[in-house]
Amino acid sequence: MPLAEIPLCVWRKRGQDFVFQGQAIRYWVAGQGEPLLLIHGFPTASWDWHYLWQPLAQRYRVIACDMLGFGDSAKPLNHAYSLLEQADLQQALLAHLGVDQPLHLLAHDYGDSVAQELLARHYEAGVEIASCVFLNGGLFPETHRPVLTQKLLLSPLGWMIGRAFSREGLVKSFRQIFGPHTRPSESELDDFWSLIDSHHGPRIMHKLIGYIPERRVQRERWVSAMQRGDIALRVIDGEVDPISGGHMVERYRQLIPSPDTVLLPGIGHYPQIEAPMQVLTHYLTFRDDLVSPPRKAACS
Repeated sequence: MPLAEIPLCVWRKRGQDFVFQGQAIRYWVAGQGEPLLLIHGFPTASWDWHYLWQPLAQRYRVIACDMLGFGDSAKPLNHAYSLLEQADLQQALLAHLGVDQPLHLLAHDYGDSVAQELLARHYEAGVEIASCVFLNGGLFPETHRPVLTQKLLLSPLGWMIGRAFSREGLVKSFRQIFGPHTRPSESELDDFWSLIDSHHGPRIMHKLIGYIPERRVQRERWVSAMQRGDIALRVIDGEVDPISGGHMVERYRQLIPSPDTVLLPGIGHYPQIEAPMQVLTHYLTFRDDLVSPPRKAACS
């Protein structure tokens, strides 16, 4: 049985705002129990999690925000965007909500890097992480294969490319990175574009893309945190994603002790949109296994 979607218009009405360093940040909270922080990717927003939101909220206190520069949050033009600042934002949101329990993370794409930073801070006494699950993302700079639009945004002409970015450009990019049989509908594309275009988002895309070189700077610190082995980790990955698909999982298995990985055949870069039931099943199994004997690598 497919999971029910939450229409974007309904999702937006359920959001709340708090202020982070003078900027309005949109966030969502639902459910009760252990805190589960959902961290979205580039260039979209927390609505990416809408298929999983209600099922997860039946078991956990789920929390998500549109990070600074994304979705319906503020998108200041004269701002130096940073993954480290986005981790600060997540911690500020948790403080705003009074969350002081060990935190579970579920992250995707750009959000994987923010989660890696939070993992590193766990060992630096900055935040207490109980577990972390990564969906498709550039966990290792050496395996990340950016699409053409990302390469152009990183170029000296990035500011022009960003301002010219349109729904048509989004369609072309998503056509490349989604699975061949799981591409978004025209309605979903309209909604993704609405979130990107909100608050004149395209004009700052060339600033947000700075996360790619920032990942290289932080690589050793982040990978070292993942290699420590005392926080439960899992990767659930769309195998045919050209950016961070099966080739990234292969590298993960080389570098991470006792790797717990799930590959989703035929699924691309957005498994939570393309195959939400599979993601939900593998995530809940992971959480159930935290109180069971050691897990074995899964496949699908």
